[in-house]
Parts: sequence; structure tokens; C-alpha cells
Amino acid sequence: MTVFAHIPAILKIIMVFILVVICIRKKLSLGNAFMLGAVSLSILFGLKPQAMLTSMAFSVMDPKTLSIAVIVSLILILSNSMEAAGQMQRLLEKFQGLISSPRLNLMIFPALIGLLPMPGGAVFSAPMVKELGTHSKLSQSQLSFVNYWFRHIWEHWWPLYPGILLTTIMTDISLLTIMLIMCPFTLIAVWLGYRSLKGSDQSQQFNERNTRSLMWPFIKELMPILIVIFPGLGMGMLLSVILPSFPVSKESGLILALCIAIAWVWFENGTSKDQILKMLATPRLLKMIYMIAAILIFKGILTDSKAAVIAGQELVQLHVPLVAIVVTLPFVVGVSGGIVIAFVGSTFPILLPLVHSLGQTEFLLAYVMLVLSSGFAGVMLSPLHLCFLLSNEYFRTTMGSVYKLLWLPCLCLIGASLIYFWLLHWLLHWI
Repeated sequence: MTVFAHIPAILKIIMVFILVVICIRKKLSLGNAFMLGAVSLSILFGLKPQAMLTSMAFSVMDPKTLSIAVIVSLILILSNSMEAAGQMQRLLEKFQGLISSPRLNLMIFPALIGLLPMPGGAVFSAPMVKELGTHSKLSQSQLSFVNYWFRHIWEHWWPLYPGILLTTIMTDISLLTIMLIMCPFTLIAVWLGYRSLKGSDQSQQFNERNTRSLMWPFIKELMPILIVIFPGLGMGMLLSVILPSFPVSKESGLILALCIAIAWVWFENGTSKDQILKMLATPRLLKMIYMIAAILIFKGILTDSKAAVIAGQELVQLHVPLVAIVVTLPFVVGVSGGIVIAFVGSTFPILLPLVHSLGQTEFLLAYVMLVLSSGFAGVMLSPLHLCFLLSNEYFRTTMGSVYKLLWLPCLCLIGASLIYFWLLHWLLHWI
């Protein structure tokens, strides 16, 4: 019996939640914020030091934890390698001329950059968007919105984003299933962004050239990403069939594909040993590994302390609608943190036990979709989102003027996710 025993579990979790959000807003690293949250949870729920350390050790040594740490590290190495070799810039240059429509180019340039997760990646596409924008009637606010919005159209499901990878680990749902269930949101996002380009000049901007002769140089620059996606997923599925008892068989395929893609970039660009060692020794890799470990430790403490189960029982007694919780919680954390991996790591450990305790396990996939879509909308509206800040700074526009263009598409995404949720709910009921 602890001094905190009389406090409702929901209130304890909210206290920890607020602590984590404050730490993030105060620029404390995500790793430290979640570690502090894990220790606070242990204290509030009376978990003894030995039990807390045991839970942390099991969380860190779990094969799934180790595999996602390796995958995210390799993605960072691939991203840094392509950036250092100027390959992302060449990718954009080779694409120029393949499509003559200025409106489509405004969309595709930032979308291409979005294929690789890079902090502040909107800066890479901004110069191209600005150049194309000089031939249109779009304002600086509209150009900033387009650059920011299309940079993130893949983040709902693209397997190179750590938030999606972490979701597969936490929910134990296959990566391919997550991708298939979430990919319609990219189509919705493209349509919503396309509508914002009304008023752009539709005159042909590029001279007619032989697109067939231009296609191969573009594909060659895109090859590392293609290697990761197609052979990566294929090898993962093959290994899961050959080695069904191996705990990280699917992840192993992606790891192997990432290694091949990195080797391709290094070989094609003649990357020196010194450059390779510098990329491998970057502090960002260690920070990312620490962050993933801290998030999964936080999840482990929530499970082992029974915090999520008790909170779920309390919410059931209060008759709070589950859908309202699943939409609101990730959205609020997304707005507060400005990063997908933060709401994924902090809300799934609370919401998953709640879904199970309410007898909604058969509809888990629909609830996971709702968490990701509402949380993503929150991240896009966050004033702490680095791409949002950098894009506005580049185009010399205010946050308020871009918000006027941003809030409605984000609201539409949430509305679409609710419609999609009830459709999935109905389909899963009959399957």
C-alpha cells in the first residue's frame, strides 16, 4: 500500500502524461522524457525498485526492441548517406522535366523528399517548391502549406517511418497489414492538398523532352529506396514463412534490405571510409536507440504495474465512449509533442489494454487506424513540428496564415478516419 494508493489510476496516468508532455515542450530529449515518465509510473503505482529494474531489463532485451533499434539506426544511416552524397538533390533534379504540369510538380517534389524520414526534411524541397511557385499565382503561405503538407503524405503508412515500425511492435500487427489499412489516407491527403492549389498557373513550364531517356537516371537515384521497399518486404514475408518461430523474421528482411541499400549508396557515390565512420559514429544514432528503448520501457512499466488495466476499468465505470478516448488522446499528444513516435509510444500502451478490456479485440485494427490518423492530424497542427517551423521560416510567412490553410484538411482527415472506422468496424464484424 503506497501513499498514492487512494489516487485514481486515470489521474495518476494523466499526471505522468502531463509530466512527459512538459518535458518534451521544455526541449528535454524524448528518451529522457519517457524514462522520467516510466520511473514516475513505477512510483505512483507502487512498483518496487527491483520489479521496476526487471521490467526495464526485459523491455530493453526483447528481440522486437533490438530489431526496431537496428532498423531505425539503418534508416538514419541511409538517409544521412544519401544526403551527404547529394543523392536526394540529384533525385529532385532528375525528376524535373518528367512531368510538365506545374501543379503536379509542386505536389511531387516535397512528396519525393518525404520518402525518406529526415528531421526538418521540408527544407530540402522548399527551394524547388519556391522555384516552381514563381510561375504560379500562389501566395507564400500557400507555398509553405504545400511544401509542408505533401512532405508528410506518406507518414500514415510508409514503412521507413519509425512511428509505423513502432506501431507494428506495440500492436503485434504485421507491417504489411498496417500499410494496407493506412495507405488510403495518402490518397485523401493528396486530394486535400491538391484542392489547395487552386489558382496556380497551369501553363506548361518545362520544354518537351524525351521522358523515356530521363526516366532511367531518375530510377537510378531512387534505387536505394526501391531496394528497401520491395525486396525488404518480400524477404520479410519469405523469412516469416521459412522461420515462423524466429521472433524477428519479418524485421530481418527489412534489416537486410536496408544494409543492401546503404551499400549501394556508398558504392555508387564512392563514399570514403572516413565519411562512413563519421556517419556510423554520429550521436544521433545513439540518441535514437535510447529513445526507442525508453518508449518501450515506458510501455513495459505501464503493463507490469497494471496501470493501463486499472485505468481501463475506471473508464468503463465512468461510461466514457471508447471512440472519443481513442481520437482525443493521440490528437492531444500529437499537438503537444509534434512528433509521431511520441504519441505512438505514449498512447498505445494505454489504449490497447482498454480496447481489450471492453471486449473490442476483434476490432483492434480499426482502433489502431483511428489512433494513427487522429494522432497524425495532431502532429500536423503542432506548433512544435520542426518541418512546420522551417517551412514557414523559408517562405517568410507566419504560422497563423498557414494554419488558416491547414486546419480544415486536418479536420477532414479526422472526419474521414471516423467514417473509415465505422466501415472497418462493420467489415471486421462480418469477417
